[in-house]
Amino acid sequence: MTLGISILYSKPIPPEPELFGFLKPFSVDVWIYMAFSFLMVSLLLHVLARLAPNDWENPHPCDKSPEELENIWHIKNSAWLTMGSIMTQGSDILPKGYSTRWVCGMWWFFALIMCSSYTANLAAFLTNAAMDDSIKSAEDLAAQSKIKYGTVNGGSTYSFFKRSNFSTFQKMWTAMESARPSVFVKNNDVGVERVLKGKREYAFLMESTAIEYQLERNCDLMQVGGLLDSKGYGIAMPFFASYRTAIDNAVLKLAESGRLVELKNRWWKAPEESACVSEEAGEEGASAAELGIDNVGGVFIVLGVGCGIAAAMGMFEFLWNVKDVAIEQKMSRTEAFWAELIFALSFWETEKPVAHSRPSSTTGSGTHSRASSVLRSAADLFRLDVFK
Repeated sequence: MTLGISILYSKPIPPEPELFGFLKPFSVDVWIYMAFSFLMVSLLLHVLARLAPNDWENPHPCDKSPEELENIWHIKNSAWLTMGSIMTQGSDILPKGYSTRWVCGMWWFFALIMCSSYTANLAAFLTNAAMDDSIKSAEDLAAQSKIKYGTVNGGSTYSFFKRSNFSTFQKMWTAMESARPSVFVKNNDVGVERVLKGKREYAFLMESTAIEYQLERNCDLMQVGGLLDSKGYGIAMPFFASYRTAIDNAVLKLAESGRLVELKNRWWKAPEESACVSEEAGEEGASAAELGIDNVGGVFIVLGVGCGIAAAMGMFEFLWNVKDVAIEQKMSRTEAFWAELIFALSFWETEKPVAHSRPSSTTGSGTHSRASSVLRSAADLFRLDVFK
């Protein structure tokens, strides 16, 4: 049976569950950026859908010559699509315009990355215990002064540190020898009790086999790091004893057959009803840290660039439609542009006439004609039937 000196320490107290712990995977600034992005993309989708001719549809497909077209992309439906996407639930309506489809594609890419990052980091927060990473080895113990550590006074571990030439162990011995009150104890039981009552401010150095025994019976203890040295148990006997060879062979046979392991488990393992869930000494889990804007800022940039491209596509699509309207309705491009733009910015309107009404010419003076034209445009804008 091999053994060595190791560190006995108390387990960290698990933190209280937080009511809003599900928000931890992202930092506050990331949540704010996501909310702002949601609002901006919803508004951009709403505006582009009004500019895109393909998103103005015939409300009655059986009517081959409709007088009005309908646009379903009001602000509520636009927000519903973006919300359904970020929640990975989708939407029952989808846009048909090139620009609106592009902005949806960029938002879906954004949602994919953010949802995947959130899910992965949330799993880390839920599965990784909040372990205290302040001490993982004897080097960490020697490099700090808050946590005191000691051994059995006058024991083999005491002598090991006192006679060691290794710089880390010499530093630890100096710290133990000069500590006040004394960090040395009478026996292992007193040392274990001091660790339990020390509120994680005291560690005890003892043989690993004794630590394994204690860990099986006290779930508040843990072993930190590996072995500081290596040695094995043996049986003392007189020089030139005639039975030495027979005993050596018997011990080797017990080891090869696994009998020594069975005996150790028999006396070291605690009864099942009081056994602790074993954890590997010095277990190193991936620490879960919240994702900041530095970690996910790239996806915001991609979303912003994609929205910019979508806006450019929407303007090009709108201008191309203005050209077609001007040709079909025999209007100047300026008249067609302002007619289409004014209606597109009338966000409360969901139905669009197929052909724009042109103001009738008047015979008055130039000033009166211009005033009448402005009033007619305003009347058309607010749908006030002023002029018959």
